[in-house]
Amino acid sequence: MPEILFNVDHSKSMRDQAVPGHNRWHPDVPTVAMVRPGAEFRVECRDWTDCQVGNNDTANDVRDIDLTIPHMLSGPIGVEGAEPGDLLVVDILDLGPVPQQTGGFAGQGWGYTGIFAKANGGGFLTDYFPDAYKAIWDFHGQQAVSRHLPGISFTGITHPGLFGTAPSAEMLARWNAREKALIDTDPNRVPPLAVPPDGTNALAGTATGDLARRIGEEGARTVPARENGGNHDIKNFTRGSRVFYPVHVKDAKLSGGDLHFSQGDGEITFCGAIEMGGFIDFHVDLIKGGMETYGISTNPVFIPGNVEPRYTEFMTFIGISVDHDTDTNYYLDATLAYRRACLNAVEYFKKFGYSGEQAYLLLGSAPIEGRISGIVDIPNACCSLYVPTAMFDFDVRPTAAGPMKADRGRCAVATA
Repeated sequence: MPEILFNVDHSKSMRDQAVPGHNRWHPDVPTVAMVRPGAEFRVECRDWTDCQVGNNDTANDVRDIDLTIPHMLSGPIGVEGAEPGDLLVVDILDLGPVPQQTGGFAGQGWGYTGIFAKANGGGFLTDYFPDAYKAIWDFHGQQAVSRHLPGISFTGITHPGLFGTAPSAEMLARWNAREKALIDTDPNRVPPLAVPPDGTNALAGTATGDLARRIGEEGARTVPARENGGNHDIKNFTRGSRVFYPVHVKDAKLSGGDLHFSQGDGEITFCGAIEMGGFIDFHVDLIKGGMETYGISTNPVFIPGNVEPRYTEFMTFIGISVDHDTDTNYYLDATLAYRRACLNAVEYFKKFGYSGEQAYLLLGSAPIEGRISGIVDIPNACCSLYVPTAMFDFDVRPTAAGPMKADRGRCAVATA
């Protein structure tokens, strides 16, 4: 087993670890360990919310998540010789839930998928599903099953939702300025257009005093992906993947977490993956001057791993850039087209006895494939959503006999 460079005791908050992590992007978060190019090492990660969600049958915990706390990031790990302009080469050797543990914290044999309430972040379909819901998934090797979505099991594509390098001070200032400009276009929007810096519940790693306060006040929130990598939520970013991260500060400062047992393309419920704590093993190297050499200046690039389920048959749902609720056409709007593909899938699975919320949870957590299928045929963009039929223990294909409707239970709901 590789050396553990960041250790997590899952019975304790990230704040109470022997070496705490951080939850803001900032160049001055202190490095917790240094490695040389060519090193292999393990990083342990806590659930992204610092374990605010429990293994139970209510969604009150999802509804009430304090979003000033996420994401809980492990690191930063410094790489000797890394300088701005280099590329940090990161190989994912292995990853998974918390090894040999069962218990009450996500990753200890189970994980969860949540639909966030519109008032607390929302999701891709928040105008259709504005309240909080949840599904708990139990892990059996590579398989996930849920008491909240009976009749379904699938092989997960385990991956980290979030890893990246530290931004430079100049880059951080640009992020904060452009996101503030976006927020200012509609400052009272629910959910908000972006999340500005906020010192509330900021965690600055091993920094203390004035440095910790400044990191909290200036640090960028970890919600979106940015030029440094960050919250990509790419389901094929799994074992065997190689990522080329731009380096913006001395030593690169690699940090991350937000491990997922599985996820559908888009992570559409916002907490759409099967969220968990666990571990990830890395190998790192450097390409000196690689950003200029390869023209990788604004975002990482990666080579996906070849570990994925062998699903061969799919139900594929199509969406176009037409708002069918108002019969309004939009010009090549791929976001709307993908939303319509998701809504079409939700309506389809309701015919088999699932609630709309259950279907929504499934599309966020299972290894569905989302594609932009057409983006040039004016006025309608076309997106497609591939749902593996083998996930179901009944036939979901259309037949003359009609859908096999049954009592499919219920997901966890929020109560007053």
